[in-house]
This record gives sequence, C-alpha cells and structure tokens, in this order.
Amino acid sequence: MGFFHIVEHRIRVRGIQEWAAGPFFVFGNMRKAPPQLTALVQSAVDALGYELVGVEYLSRPTAGHLLRIYIDREDGIGLADCEKVSHQVSGVLDVEDPIRGGYVLEVSSPGLDRPLFEKAHFERFVGEVARIKLHAAVNGRSNYKGTILEVDDEVVVLEIEEEPVRLPIAQISSARLVHQF
Repeated sequence: MGFFHIVEHRIRVRGIQEWAAGPFFVFGNMRKAPPQLTALVQSAVDALGYELVGVEYLSRPTAGHLLRIYIDREDGIGLADCEKVSHQVSGVLDVEDPIRGGYVLEVSSPGLDRPLFEKAHFERFVGEVARIKLHAAVNGRSNYKGTILEVDDEVVVLEIEEEPVRLPIAQISSARLVHQF
C-alpha cells in the first residue's frame, strides 16, 4: 500500500471559484468519464439527494488527472452543496481507487452555459440555443450553434439560419446551452 492520492478540491458555483491550490489550467478536451467512474460518482451524488448532470474526465499522465462533476437540484446549487458532494465523492474514490495517481476533483453547478451530456438533456432543452462540437465534421464542419428543434434516438436536429441540421448523437464530443441575455 503506502501509495496515496494527491487530490486538489476545486469548487465552482455559477462562475465563482474557490481553489484549495493555486491557478490551474487545462489544455486539451474534456471527455465524458468512463461508465464505471460515472457509476461511482452517481452513487455518491444520489446518496446526498442531488441530480448528477454529468461527469467529465481528462487523463493527463504527466500533470495528474482532472475529474469534473456537475450537480444540480431544483432550488439551485451553492458552495456548501459543492463542498458536501466533493467530500462524499472523495471518500468513495479513496475507497474504490478508480484513478491511478493524483487527480483534481472539481464539483460545479451546471451554470448558465449548462453542459448537455445525454439524449435526455437535449430533449429537456428543446427550443433552447446550444453550441455543439463533433468528433468528426458533418457537412464540412464540426462546430455548430443553433436552436434545438428535436431529438430522436440517433440525432439532434438544430435550426441554423432557418435550416434544420441533423447531427448524429454518437458524433457529439461536447455540447452546452448558450445563455441568451
């Protein structure tokens, strides 16, 4: 045994950040966490009565890994909520040990530019504007911004410049709502 994890807790609530350690920069793209890691986080978040919006994971072998968790509930998320979830998830991860080496755990509200991880998220926000990045280009481009018109089992349909554009769900690398002022 003798090995321990170096964990930096970071808590972000609607754009306000409190860090346990100094500045932190992420280069590269965040990815949806592996299913087994998401399941561990899900159980910890559910036990506290919060909605798990999504889990992102960035494997950085030389700089430590980043695990970002988005939580929500009907009356909103505050700093104390993020702290509570951070401590609960840390405990589960310490026991289960799914991440090799040190990692940064960041717990956040989804904020105004809410990330969309699942088909159900797109369905929930039909009529809202979203920014979607694809793994591979569709119609010659991989970045889209438009109103979510509809969702079926395989595609999200965005309205872009009054034209519907069908984007395969399997090709979506990241998606976020676009806050309209």
